[in-house]
Amino acid sequence: MICHPDTPADAVQAVWVEVSFSLGDGFALRFGVEGDVARVVLPPGDGALVIADAPTDGLWQTTCFEAFLTEEGEADYTEFNYAPDGRWACYQFDDYRSLARTDELAPWEMTSERGEGLYILRIEPGILPDRGSKLALAAVIEEIGGTRSYWALRHPPGKPDFHHRDCFALTLGAPPAA
Repeated sequence: MICHPDTPADAVQAVWVEVSFSLGDGFALRFGVEGDVARVVLPPGDGALVIADAPTDGLWQTTCFEAFLTEEGEADYTEFNYAPDGRWACYQFDDYRSLARTDELAPWEMTSERGEGLYILRIEPGILPDRGSKLALAAVIEEIGGTRSYWALRHPPGKPDFHHRDCFALTLGAPPAA
C-alpha cells in the first residue's frame, strides 16, 4: 500500500494487504503493518480478539483497516471497517459519501498476530462479489503521540479520501468467459 504524501508515518515502514479470493467462499483480507509496532496504537496483549456484537462508528479516527466494494460501473458501494480490538462497522452508500444505511450484522471473522516489528489482522468476510467487482483497500494507522498516516492501494489528488473512485484499484470476480 502507498502512504499518502501529506501524512508520512514515523514508526511505520510499510502497510500491506493480501487478498485471497475463492468463488465458493468469497474473499479474505490479511493486512500487515511493519515497523516499530510498539509505537502504533493497538490493543494491549498478544492480539487476541473478541469480535464486537454491534457496529461501532468512528473507527477511522484511530488505527483501522478498511475495504470498499462496488460493482463495475455502479455508483453504490459498501464500506467495511475493522479495528484491531475486534470492533467493526459496515455501511451501505448509494453514491459517493451518500450513506444509505448501516448494516448491523458482522459477516466475517477476525484474527490477529503480533510479533517483533509486525502486526497482522486477518479478516474473512465471506462475501461473494459478482463478476467485475471493484475493491478499494485502505488503512489509517495512528501512532502513540497522535501521528496518523493514511494508506491505500491508490490515492486520488488532494487530501486522503478512501471513498473516491480512484481508490477502487482491484478487480475481483470470475474472469470473463473464454
